[in-house]
Amino acid sequence: MLVTKSVSDVDVLVLGGGIIGVSCAYYLARAGREVTLIERDEAVCPVGASSYANAGLVMPSDPYPLPSPGVLGQGMKWLLDSSSPLYIRPRPSPALARWLLGFAGASRESRMRRGMPVLRALGVEGLKAFDEVCGSGPVEAGYKHTGILSLYLTDAALDAAAAGAAPLKESFGVEAQIWDSARVHERVPAALPDVVGGVFTAEDGHVDPLKLTRGMARAAEDLGATVLPTTEAIGFARAGRRLNGVMTTRGMLRAETVVLAAGVWSGRLARGLGVSLPLQPAKGYSLTVPRPEGVPADLALYLPEGHACVTPFGGGLRFAGTLELSGMNDRVLVNRVAAIRRGAGRYFAGVETAPTTALWRGLRPMTPDGLPMVGRPAAYDNLVIATGHNMNGIMYGPVTGKLVAEVVDGREPSVDLTLLKPERFGIL
Repeated sequence: MLVTKSVSDVDVLVLGGGIIGVSCAYYLARAGREVTLIERDEAVCPVGASSYANAGLVMPSDPYPLPSPGVLGQGMKWLLDSSSPLYIRPRPSPALARWLLGFAGASRESRMRRGMPVLRALGVEGLKAFDEVCGSGPVEAGYKHTGILSLYLTDAALDAAAAGAAPLKESFGVEAQIWDSARVHERVPAALPDVVGGVFTAEDGHVDPLKLTRGMARAAEDLGATVLPTTEAIGFARAGRRLNGVMTTRGMLRAETVVLAAGVWSGRLARGLGVSLPLQPAKGYSLTVPRPEGVPADLALYLPEGHACVTPFGGGLRFAGTLELSGMNDRVLVNRVAAIRRGAGRYFAGVETAPTTALWRGLRPMTPDGLPMVGRPAAYDNLVIATGHNMNGIMYGPVTGKLVAEVVDGREPSVDLTLLKPERFGIL
Protein backbone atom coordinates (compact mmCIF):
# COMPACT_ATOMS: atom_id res chain seq x y z
CA MET A 1 0.00 0.00 0.00
CA LEU A 2 1.37 3.41 -0.92
CA VAL A 3 2.06 5.92 1.81
CA THR A 4 -0.39 8.82 1.58
CA LYS A 5 0.25 10.64 4.84
CA SER A 6 0.23 14.43 4.68
CA VAL A 7 2.04 17.03 6.76
CA SER A 8 -0.54 16.88 9.53
CA ASP A 9 -0.47 13.08 9.58
CA VAL A 10 3.05 12.65 10.99
CA ASP A 11 4.18 14.14 14.27
CA VAL A 12 7.44 12.21 14.73
CA LEU A 13 9.08 10.18 11.97
CA VAL A 14 11.64 7.56 13.09
CA LEU A 15 14.13 6.28 10.52
CA GLY A 16 15.31 2.75 11.26
CA GLY A 17 13.77 -0.49 12.53
CA GLY A 18 16.57 -1.82 14.70
CA ILE A 19 16.49 -1.84 18.48
CA ILE A 20 17.25 1.89 18.74
CA GLY A 21 14.53 2.92 16.29
CA VAL A 22 11.81 0.72 17.75
CA SER A 23 12.72 1.83 21.28
CA CYS A 24 12.38 5.45 20.20
CA ALA A 25 9.01 4.68 18.61
CA TYR A 26 7.80 2.92 21.76
CA TYR A 27 8.75 5.63 24.23
CA LEU A 28 7.56 8.43 21.95
CA ALA A 29 4.19 6.70 21.52
CA ARG A 30 4.01 6.12 25.28
CA ALA A 31 4.55 9.84 25.77
CA GLY A 32 1.51 10.52 23.63
CA ARG A 33 3.26 11.34 20.39
CA GLU A 34 1.93 10.27 17.01
CA VAL A 35 4.78 8.20 15.61
CA THR A 36 5.59 6.66 12.25
CA LEU A 37 8.62 4.37 11.90
CA ILE A 38 10.07 3.36 8.56
CA GLU A 39 12.40 0.42 7.89
CA ARG A 40 14.14 -0.23 4.58
CA ASP A 41 13.80 -4.03 4.74
CA GLU A 42 10.73 -6.25 4.71
CA ALA A 43 10.49 -6.51 8.49
CA VAL A 44 11.60 -4.71 11.61
CA CYS A 45 14.97 -6.10 12.69
CA PRO A 46 15.90 -7.88 9.44
CA VAL A 47 18.30 -10.82 9.46
CA GLY A 48 21.39 -8.73 8.81
CA ALA A 49 20.60 -6.14 11.46
CA SER A 50 22.93 -5.75 14.45
CA SER A 51 19.88 -6.33 16.67
CA TYR A 52 19.03 -9.71 15.15
CA ALA A 53 21.27 -12.37 16.72
CA ASN A 54 23.97 -10.83 18.87
CA ALA A 55 24.78 -11.97 22.40
CA GLY A 56 21.95 -9.99 23.99
CA LEU A 57 23.96 -9.09 27.09
CA VAL A 58 22.68 -6.43 29.46
CA MET A 59 25.88 -5.60 31.30
CA PRO A 60 25.88 -2.26 33.16
CA SER A 61 28.72 -3.57 35.33
CA ASP A 62 31.11 -2.88 32.43
CA PRO A 63 31.36 0.90 31.88
CA TYR A 64 34.57 0.77 29.84
CA PRO A 65 34.40 2.22 26.30
CA LEU A 66 36.15 0.15 23.65
CA PRO A 67 38.93 2.71 23.05
CA SER A 68 41.34 2.24 25.94
CA PRO A 69 45.10 2.13 26.43
CA GLY A 70 46.63 -0.72 24.45
CA VAL A 71 43.57 -1.75 22.41
CA LEU A 72 44.63 -0.16 19.13
CA GLY A 73 48.21 -1.39 19.56
CA GLN A 74 46.92 -4.93 19.98
CA GLY A 75 44.73 -4.43 16.94
CA MET A 76 47.75 -3.42 14.87
CA LYS A 77 49.47 -6.66 15.88
CA TRP A 78 46.42 -8.57 14.65
CA LEU A 79 46.10 -6.48 11.50
CA LEU A 80 47.05 -9.21 9.00
CA ASP A 81 45.30 -12.04 10.86
CA SER A 82 41.72 -12.24 9.64
CA SER A 83 40.87 -14.74 12.39
CA SER A 84 41.96 -12.41 15.20
CA PRO A 85 39.44 -11.00 17.73
CA LEU A 86 39.97 -7.48 16.34
CA TYR A 87 40.55 -7.47 12.59
CA ILE A 88 41.03 -4.32 10.51
CA ARG A 89 41.12 -5.14 6.81
CA PRO A 90 43.87 -3.07 5.18
CA ARG A 91 42.43 -0.83 2.49
CA PRO A 92 42.82 2.72 1.16
CA SER A 93 40.06 4.53 3.03
CA PRO A 94 40.45 8.16 4.19
CA ALA A 95 37.33 7.77 6.35
CA LEU A 96 38.78 4.72 8.12
CA ALA A 97 42.12 6.51 8.60
CA ARG A 98 40.37 9.50 10.20
CA TRP A 99 38.30 7.18 12.35
CA LEU A 100 41.38 5.31 13.56
CA LEU A 101 43.08 8.61 14.44
CA GLY A 102 40.01 9.53 16.49
CA PHE A 103 40.03 6.10 18.10
CA ALA A 104 43.71 6.51 19.01
CA GLY A 105 43.01 9.85 20.67
CA ALA A 106 40.08 8.39 22.60
CA SER A 107 42.28 5.52 23.82
CA ARG A 108 44.19 7.78 26.19
CA GLU A 109 43.58 7.01 29.85
CA SER A 110 42.07 10.44 30.54
CA ARG A 111 39.61 10.17 27.62
CA MET A 112 38.61 6.63 28.55
CA ARG A 113 37.87 7.63 32.14
CA ARG A 114 35.88 10.67 31.04
CA GLY A 115 33.49 8.41 29.14
CA MET A 116 32.99 5.84 31.87
CA PRO A 117 30.48 7.78 34.03
CA VAL A 118 28.08 8.34 31.13
CA LEU A 119 28.26 4.68 30.07
CA ARG A 120 27.63 3.63 33.65
CA ALA A 121 24.66 6.00 33.84
CA LEU A 122 23.28 4.64 30.56
CA GLY A 123 23.71 1.10 31.88
CA VAL A 124 21.99 1.76 35.20
CA GLU A 125 19.09 3.65 33.62
CA GLY A 126 18.96 1.03 30.90
CA LEU A 127 18.59 -1.73 33.46
CA LYS A 128 15.63 0.13 34.95
CA ALA A 129 14.11 0.37 31.48
CA PHE A 130 14.56 -3.38 30.91
CA ASP A 131 12.97 -4.23 34.25
CA GLU A 132 10.10 -1.90 33.36
CA VAL A 133 9.53 -2.98 29.76
CA CYS A 134 10.40 -6.69 29.97
CA GLY A 135 9.89 -7.38 33.67
CA SER A 136 6.42 -6.07 34.39
CA GLY A 137 5.78 -4.42 31.02
CA PRO A 138 4.42 -5.37 27.61
CA VAL A 139 7.43 -7.10 25.99
CA GLU A 140 8.15 -10.82 26.38
CA ALA A 141 11.74 -11.25 25.24
CA GLY A 142 13.27 -13.93 27.43
CA TYR A 143 14.76 -11.26 29.69
CA LYS A 144 16.62 -12.73 32.66
CA HIS A 145 18.03 -10.43 35.31
CA THR A 146 20.16 -13.26 36.72
CA GLY A 147 23.70 -11.92 36.46
CA ILE A 148 26.66 -12.70 34.21
CA LEU A 149 29.55 -14.99 35.11
CA SER A 150 32.99 -14.34 33.56
CA LEU A 151 35.18 -17.42 33.42
CA TYR A 152 38.99 -17.44 33.60
CA LEU A 153 41.57 -19.98 32.49
CA THR A 154 44.59 -18.69 34.40
CA ASP A 155 45.21 -17.46 37.93
CA ALA A 156 46.91 -14.36 36.53
CA ALA A 157 43.83 -13.38 34.52
CA LEU A 158 41.51 -14.06 37.47
CA ASP A 159 43.73 -12.01 39.82
CA ALA A 160 43.76 -9.13 37.34
CA ALA A 161 39.97 -9.23 37.07
CA ALA A 162 39.64 -9.26 40.87
CA ALA A 163 42.00 -6.28 41.12
CA GLY A 164 39.99 -4.40 38.49
CA ALA A 165 36.75 -5.01 40.37
CA ALA A 166 37.81 -2.91 43.38
CA PRO A 167 38.00 0.50 41.61
CA LEU A 168 34.72 -0.19 39.81
CA LYS A 169 33.04 -0.72 43.16
CA GLU A 170 34.61 2.41 44.61
CA SER A 171 33.80 4.67 41.67
CA PHE A 172 30.53 3.24 40.37
CA GLY A 173 29.14 0.90 43.01
CA VAL A 174 29.61 -2.21 40.87
CA GLU A 175 29.35 -5.31 43.07
CA ALA A 176 31.42 -8.28 41.90
CA GLN A 177 31.87 -11.67 43.54
CA ILE A 178 35.08 -13.63 43.01
CA TRP A 179 34.30 -17.34 42.63
CA ASP A 180 36.81 -20.14 43.05
CA SER A 181 36.97 -23.18 40.79
CA ALA A 182 34.67 -25.28 42.95
CA ARG A 183 31.89 -22.68 42.96
CA VAL A 184 32.19 -22.13 39.21
CA HIS A 185 31.94 -25.85 38.46
CA GLU A 186 28.99 -26.21 40.80
CA ARG A 187 27.10 -23.54 38.84
CA VAL A 188 28.47 -24.53 35.41
CA PRO A 189 29.16 -28.28 35.54
CA ALA A 190 30.07 -28.39 31.85
CA ALA A 191 33.08 -26.09 32.35
CA LEU A 192 36.38 -27.85 31.70
CA PRO A 193 38.84 -28.39 34.57
CA ASP A 194 41.10 -25.68 33.10
CA VAL A 195 38.62 -23.02 34.29
CA VAL A 196 40.23 -21.77 37.51
CA GLY A 197 37.55 -19.37 38.70
CA GLY A 198 35.19 -16.57 37.77
CA VAL A 199 33.76 -13.16 38.50
CA PHE A 200 30.00 -12.90 38.99
CA THR A 201 28.13 -9.61 38.60
CA ALA A 202 24.60 -10.02 39.88
CA GLU A 203 23.23 -6.75 38.48
CA ASP A 204 23.66 -7.93 34.87
CA GLY A 205 21.41 -10.05 32.69
CA HIS A 206 20.56 -11.06 29.14
CA VAL A 207 17.71 -10.92 26.65
CA ASP A 208 16.77 -12.39 23.27
CA PRO A 209 17.64 -9.51 20.91
CA LEU A 210 15.25 -10.52 18.12
CA LYS A 211 12.30 -10.99 20.48
CA LEU A 212 13.15 -7.71 22.19
CA THR A 213 13.34 -5.68 18.99
CA ARG A 214 10.19 -7.05 17.40
CA GLY A 215 8.38 -7.00 20.75
CA MET A 216 9.18 -3.32 21.19
CA ALA A 217 7.85 -2.64 17.70
CA ARG A 218 4.59 -4.44 18.50
CA ALA A 219 4.30 -2.60 21.80
CA ALA A 220 4.77 0.71 19.96
CA GLU A 221 2.02 -0.26 17.51
CA ASP A 222 -0.27 -1.17 20.40
CA LEU A 223 0.22 2.41 21.61
CA GLY A 224 -0.79 3.78 18.21
CA ALA A 225 2.53 3.98 16.33
CA THR A 226 2.61 3.15 12.63
CA VAL A 227 5.38 0.83 11.38
CA LEU A 228 6.12 0.86 7.65
CA PRO A 229 8.52 -1.84 6.36
CA THR A 230 10.04 -1.79 2.85
CA THR A 231 10.21 1.98 3.11
CA GLU A 232 13.69 3.43 2.69
CA ALA A 233 14.74 7.02 3.37
CA ILE A 234 16.68 8.31 0.34
CA GLY A 235 16.84 12.06 0.86
CA PHE A 236 15.60 15.13 2.68
CA ALA A 237 13.78 18.36 1.96
CA ARG A 238 15.08 21.13 4.21
CA ALA A 239 14.76 24.85 4.67
CA GLY A 240 17.12 26.68 6.98
CA ARG A 241 17.25 24.94 10.34
CA ARG A 242 14.30 22.64 9.70
CA LEU A 243 13.66 19.44 7.82
CA ASN A 244 10.52 19.83 5.77
CA GLY A 245 10.28 16.21 4.76
CA VAL A 246 11.94 12.87 4.13
CA MET A 247 11.92 11.45 0.63
CA THR A 248 11.33 7.71 0.79
CA THR A 249 10.91 4.89 -1.70
CA ARG A 250 7.16 5.30 -1.14
CA GLY A 251 7.06 9.04 -1.57
CA MET A 252 7.57 12.11 0.59
CA LEU A 253 6.80 11.96 4.30
CA ARG A 254 6.62 15.16 6.29
CA ALA A 255 6.96 15.39 10.04
CA GLU A 256 7.28 17.91 12.82
CA THR A 257 10.30 15.97 14.14
CA VAL A 258 12.62 13.43 12.51
CA VAL A 259 14.59 10.86 14.52
CA LEU A 260 17.58 9.40 12.69
CA ALA A 261 18.17 5.94 14.19
CA ALA A 262 19.34 3.94 11.20
CA GLY A 263 22.41 2.27 12.70
CA VAL A 264 25.38 2.03 10.34
CA TRP A 265 23.32 3.68 7.58
CA SER A 266 22.87 6.83 9.67
CA GLY A 267 26.18 8.29 8.52
CA ARG A 268 25.26 8.05 4.85
CA LEU A 269 21.86 9.68 5.45
CA ALA A 270 23.35 12.41 7.62
CA ARG A 271 25.79 13.41 4.88
CA GLY A 272 22.78 14.52 2.84
CA LEU A 273 22.06 16.98 5.64
CA GLY A 274 25.62 18.27 5.90
CA VAL A 275 26.01 16.50 9.26
CA SER A 276 29.15 14.43 9.87
CA LEU A 277 28.63 11.19 11.79
CA PRO A 278 31.96 9.32 11.76
CA LEU A 279 30.63 5.77 11.97
CA GLN A 280 32.50 2.65 10.94
CA PRO A 281 30.55 -0.57 10.33
CA ALA A 282 31.97 -3.24 12.64
CA LYS A 283 30.97 -6.77 11.77
CA GLY A 284 30.22 -9.19 14.56
CA TYR A 285 29.42 -12.89 14.34
CA SER A 286 27.43 -15.41 16.32
CA LEU A 287 26.77 -19.11 16.02
CA THR A 288 24.21 -21.16 17.89
CA VAL A 289 24.60 -24.82 18.83
CA PRO A 290 22.46 -27.19 20.93
CA ARG A 291 22.99 -26.31 24.59
CA PRO A 292 25.21 -28.97 26.18
CA GLU A 293 24.16 -30.61 29.42
CA GLY A 294 25.71 -28.79 32.34
CA VAL A 295 25.50 -25.31 30.82
CA PRO A 296 22.88 -23.29 32.75
CA ALA A 297 19.74 -22.27 30.89
CA ASP A 298 19.39 -19.07 32.93
CA LEU A 299 22.90 -17.60 33.05
CA ALA A 300 24.96 -15.76 30.44
CA LEU A 301 28.71 -16.28 30.47
CA TYR A 302 31.64 -14.16 29.34
CA LEU A 303 34.91 -15.77 28.23
CA PRO A 304 37.56 -13.01 28.30
CA GLU A 305 40.48 -15.22 27.30
CA GLY A 306 38.37 -16.88 24.61
CA HIS A 307 37.13 -13.51 23.27
CA ALA A 308 33.51 -14.67 23.26
CA CYS A 309 30.16 -14.30 25.02
CA VAL A 310 27.86 -17.25 25.71
CA THR A 311 24.11 -16.82 25.98
CA PRO A 312 21.49 -19.56 26.49
CA PHE A 313 18.30 -19.30 24.43
CA GLY A 314 15.95 -22.17 25.20
CA GLY A 315 17.60 -25.35 24.00
CA GLY A 316 20.32 -23.44 22.17
CA LEU A 317 23.58 -21.86 23.20
CA ARG A 318 24.81 -18.79 21.31
CA PHE A 319 28.49 -17.92 21.05
CA ALA A 320 29.17 -14.37 19.87
CA GLY A 321 32.29 -12.32 19.42
CA THR A 322 34.93 -10.68 17.22
CA LEU A 323 35.17 -7.17 15.84
CA GLU A 324 35.84 -6.81 12.13
CA LEU A 325 36.39 -3.45 10.43
CA SER A 326 36.16 -4.38 6.76
CA GLY A 327 33.69 -1.86 5.35
CA MET A 328 30.02 -2.10 4.40
CA ASN A 329 29.69 -5.73 3.40
CA ASP A 330 27.97 -8.87 4.63
CA ARG A 331 30.68 -11.37 3.72
CA VAL A 332 31.19 -14.26 6.14
CA LEU A 333 34.82 -15.02 6.95
CA VAL A 334 34.57 -18.65 8.03
CA ASN A 335 37.91 -18.50 9.82
CA ARG A 336 36.45 -15.89 12.17
CA VAL A 337 33.56 -18.20 13.00
CA ALA A 338 36.04 -21.01 13.56
CA ALA A 339 38.01 -18.73 15.91
CA ILE A 340 34.90 -18.23 18.06
CA ARG A 341 34.49 -22.01 18.25
CA ARG A 342 38.13 -22.48 19.22
CA GLY A 343 37.91 -19.83 21.90
CA ALA A 344 34.78 -21.37 23.41
CA GLY A 345 36.31 -24.84 23.10
CA ARG A 346 38.91 -23.84 25.67
CA TYR A 347 36.09 -23.71 28.24
CA PHE A 348 33.63 -26.42 27.14
CA ALA A 349 34.12 -29.86 25.62
CA GLY A 350 32.48 -30.64 22.30
CA VAL A 351 31.86 -27.04 21.23
CA GLU A 352 34.23 -27.21 18.26
CA THR A 353 32.37 -30.16 16.75
CA ALA A 354 28.80 -29.31 17.80
CA PRO A 355 26.37 -28.84 14.90
CA THR A 356 25.56 -25.25 14.02
CA THR A 357 21.84 -24.50 14.19
CA ALA A 358 22.23 -20.81 13.28
CA LEU A 359 25.00 -18.59 11.96
CA TRP A 360 24.73 -14.80 11.85
CA ARG A 361 26.76 -11.72 11.09
CA GLY A 362 25.73 -8.10 11.41
CA LEU A 363 27.16 -4.59 11.28
CA ARG A 364 27.37 -2.46 14.42
CA PRO A 365 27.76 1.36 14.18
CA MET A 366 31.09 2.20 15.83
CA THR A 367 32.10 5.69 16.94
CA PRO A 368 35.75 6.71 17.42
CA ASP A 369 35.33 7.32 21.16
CA GLY A 370 33.12 4.33 21.99
CA LEU A 371 30.18 6.52 23.05
CA PRO A 372 26.82 6.71 21.28
CA MET A 373 25.48 9.85 19.61
CA VAL A 374 22.19 10.98 21.11
CA GLY A 375 20.59 14.41 20.87
CA ARG A 376 19.79 17.28 18.53
CA PRO A 377 22.59 18.29 16.17
CA ALA A 378 23.37 21.99 16.42
CA ALA A 379 22.41 22.68 12.79
CA TYR A 380 18.75 21.58 13.01
CA ASP A 381 15.82 22.37 15.28
CA ASN A 382 13.63 19.36 14.46
CA LEU A 383 16.16 16.55 14.00
CA VAL A 384 17.20 14.12 16.74
CA ILE A 385 20.03 11.65 16.20
CA ALA A 386 20.25 8.30 18.01
CA THR A 387 22.98 6.02 16.69
CA GLY A 388 26.56 4.89 17.24
CA HIS A 389 25.89 2.49 20.10
CA ASN A 390 28.89 0.39 19.10
CA MET A 391 28.52 -3.21 20.34
CA ASN A 392 25.95 -2.31 23.00
CA GLY A 393 22.83 -1.41 21.05
CA ILE A 394 20.70 -4.01 22.82
CA MET A 395 21.82 -2.89 26.27
CA TYR A 396 21.32 0.81 25.53
CA GLY A 397 18.28 0.44 23.25
CA PRO A 398 15.36 1.00 25.63
CA VAL A 399 17.08 3.77 27.59
CA THR A 400 17.97 5.54 24.33
CA GLY A 401 14.31 5.46 23.35
CA LYS A 402 13.43 7.01 26.69
CA LEU A 403 16.07 9.72 26.26
CA VAL A 404 14.93 10.55 22.74
CA ALA A 405 11.32 10.92 23.93
CA GLU A 406 12.55 13.29 26.65
CA VAL A 407 14.53 15.35 24.12
CA VAL A 408 11.60 15.58 21.70
CA ASP A 409 9.26 16.63 24.52
CA GLY A 410 11.74 19.21 25.83
CA ARG A 411 12.09 17.42 29.17
CA GLU A 412 15.28 17.10 31.19
CA PRO A 413 17.03 13.92 29.99
CA SER A 414 17.42 11.12 32.52
CA VAL A 415 21.13 10.92 31.60
CA ASP A 416 23.45 13.87 30.95
CA LEU A 417 23.88 13.96 27.16
CA THR A 418 26.78 16.44 27.08
CA LEU A 419 29.37 13.85 26.01
CA LEU A 420 26.97 12.27 23.52
CA LYS A 421 26.45 15.33 21.32
CA PRO A 422 26.32 14.20 17.67
CA GLU A 423 28.57 17.05 16.50
CA ARG A 424 31.36 16.40 19.02
CA PHE A 425 33.73 14.99 16.37
CA GLY A 426 33.89 18.14 14.26
CA ILE A 427 35.09 17.29 10.76
CA LEU A 428 36.02 13.67 11.46
